[in-house]
Amino acid sequence: MVVKSDKQIHQNVLRELQWDSRVDETEVGVEVDQGVVTLTGTVESYAKKLAAKEAAHRVAGVMDVADDIRVKMPGNLDRTDTEIAQAVRHVLAWNVMVPDTRITSTVTDGWVTLEGSVDRLRERDDAERAVRYLLGVRGVTNKLGIRPPQVKAERVREVIEDALERCAEHEVKHIQVQVSDGVVTLTGRVHSYAEKRAVMGAVSHAPGVHTVTEHLRIEPYV
Repeated sequence: MVVKSDKQIHQNVLRELQWDSRVDETEVGVEVDQGVVTLTGTVESYAKKLAAKEAAHRVAGVMDVADDIRVKMPGNLDRTDTEIAQAVRHVLAWNVMVPDTRITSTVTDGWVTLEGSVDRLRERDDAERAVRYLLGVRGVTNKLGIRPPQVKAERVREVIEDALERCAEHEVKHIQVQVSDGVVTLTGRVHSYAEKRAVMGAVSHAPGVHTVTEHLRIEPYV
């Protein structure tokens, strides 16, 4: 595995931010220390904050990202908490992938907290994704609980391993899956952040899973 210096990673993160059309790279500061990237600055939306974090994660050699970017809405884009709460309710109601009647939200100074229960991790993620790009949202705290069906751990493991074969066929032999009382633990290695996301996405669809703990190392191709 080729190890990149902090200087190389810093340059590559800056280039990735320039390439990503969702981000204004002039608003984001980048520092790198032993592969850990710290992002600073002020942006006008939570969506831009997330886009900057995702861009940094895509760069080979980045181990972790500390996101210290602040969200500050321009005056003409600011929304009241009531307006944001109404928008949250509408976007959840229109999203066929989430059980909107089982989800409640609280909005405080633009920060949305989701509470309630869903059946799968994927529904939990979909609900947050639907909300976090709304105009005026400064951040999202996802407190949605999972009430999974009662299934045997061995069946959950089989479903996950089948999904990994489809989504990460080059890496499945390097990934170990353990299941205990609805908690899935993944260990092993993948070659990129994209592969890691594919693995986590596959697991989120498995029935009976309410928590995923991952210890996946990113080891780029030489």
